[in-house]
Amino acid sequence: MPVSGEPWGYNFGMGVVLAKQTQIERAPGSGTGVVLGIDYGRKRIGLAISDAMGFTARPLETIEAKSAAEELARLEQIARERGVARIVVGLPLRLDGTEGAMAGEARRFARRLERALHLPVEVVDERLTSWAAREWKAAHPELGRGRGEDEIAAAILLEDFLARKRESSG
Repeated sequence: MPVSGEPWGYNFGMGVVLAKQTQIERAPGSGTGVVLGIDYGRKRIGLAISDAMGFTARPLETIEAKSAAEELARLEQIARERGVARIVVGLPLRLDGTEGAMAGEARRFARRLERALHLPVEVVDERLTSWAAREWKAAHPELGRGRGEDEIAAAILLEDFLARKRESSG
C-alpha cells in the first residue's frame, strides 16, 4: 500500500520501505530533515535512511565492521552525500530495560559519531528490532532479497523514531 499517498513508497507492515527513493523538497521549518538510522553491532552496522519529511524509512546498506576509522569514513561519506541532518543509533537494551555491555558500546559509538560528523546523534531503544527484521524477511522473502537483517532492523528502529517524532509534534 502506498505510504503518504506517494506511488513510490510502500509500507510492508513494519514501516520498512523497500522502493525507489525520490528527492522531496523540504519546506522551511517542516519535517525532520534526512535522518540516518544505525543498528550498531560488533560485526556489522545496519543503516537506514529517511525521506526529508520524516515520513518513511528504508534500508540503505550494511557496513562490515572493520576499523573505527573506516566505519566513520563511510558514515561521513553517506551523511555528506545524502544530506543527513540527524543520526539515530539503536540502543540494545535487555528485555527488562537495563543496559548491558553492548548498550555501552553503542553509546560510545554514538559519541564518536557526534564528535566526528558534527551532527546531532540520539540513542533510541532498539529492543526486538533484530527479531522483527528476521520475521519481516521470512514473511516477505521476495521483498527482502538482497537486504541484510541489520539494515532492515535499522529501518525498523528509524521508522519507530520517526513515528514518535510525528506523535510528539502533532
